[in-house]
Amino acid sequence: MELNQGLFKLDFKDHHAVLGLPLSADPRAVRKRYLTIARLLHPDSQTAAAAGQAQQASDLLSRWVNPAYEVLSQERLATEHRVMLKLRGQVLHRADTPPALLSATAQQLLKVPQLENAYRQAVNTIALTQYNQLEQVADLVGQLSELNLVYLYRTSDDEPGAAPAPTTTVVPAGASPPAAPVYRQTQAMILASYLNRAREFERDRNYDRAILETREALKTYPNQAQCHSYLASLYLKTGQLTLARVHARRSLEINPNDDIARAVQAQLQATDPKSQPGAPNPKSPRPGSGNFFGLFGKGKK
Repeated sequence: MELNQGLFKLDFKDHHAVLGLPLSADPRAVRKRYLTIARLLHPDSQTAAAAGQAQQASDLLSRWVNPAYEVLSQERLATEHRVMLKLRGQVLHRADTPPALLSATAQQLLKVPQLENAYRQAVNTIALTQYNQLEQVADLVGQLSELNLVYLYRTSDDEPGAAPAPTTTVVPAGASPPAAPVYRQTQAMILASYLNRAREFERDRNYDRAILETREALKTYPNQAQCHSYLASLYLKTGQLTLARVHARRSLEINPNDDIARAVQAQLQATDPKSQPGAPNPKSPRPGSGNFFGLFGKGKK
């Protein structure tokens, strides 16, 4: 299934359009819709269909529907997908002209006053028959993606303090191209989404989930000092001092000026006298003892 409408035209896999869902669909709606489509396309439902149609249904399920559900049903992947959608929306919002559209419904959606209701109604109407006739699936997914594109175009806005739109940079011959501003902005937004959720769990005293969220962020971006220092603070709160020490140290290796990591190290030193500067080493001979563990006893008074 080749698609070049809507968000697909922007080199973006529109998983919501594949499943026939509005961009605001919650996990329960995602699962319910997926099960409906999966039943329609499953080989058991295609026993009376011609061989070619059964194969087409199987291909749609394995190559498009299942991957879309995998992304939208997993919290980490869904978060990253939402961030990328938001970035696409900001790019659309900065454009001088409205997006080019093929669908008459999407063209109308550009102008309707009650966007939210009109958008949901249009998506739901197309989704009702989206997978009834397999030869029309590509066209209907394209129409849905155009609706999603219009919705992003009309609802997206630059947030205060958001990075400016990337500009074209001329790179001299033989020089390495600079890091992409869009990548840096995407990375910052994904990290912020992880850390914001972690802090919400921390406020609810659900430290295990807060730690899990932060560790997930580190799986994606292992060299982020902010993540290491925040994880160190969580481990300190839960009494896991060894792990707190490890992540505070790693944070300071990346960024020696990380205030949270410094604070964690200071608290670790305060709670562990053995780690304080000048603290006696328990393996060293006691003052006044001989070199052979006090073999010769204390000196005369």
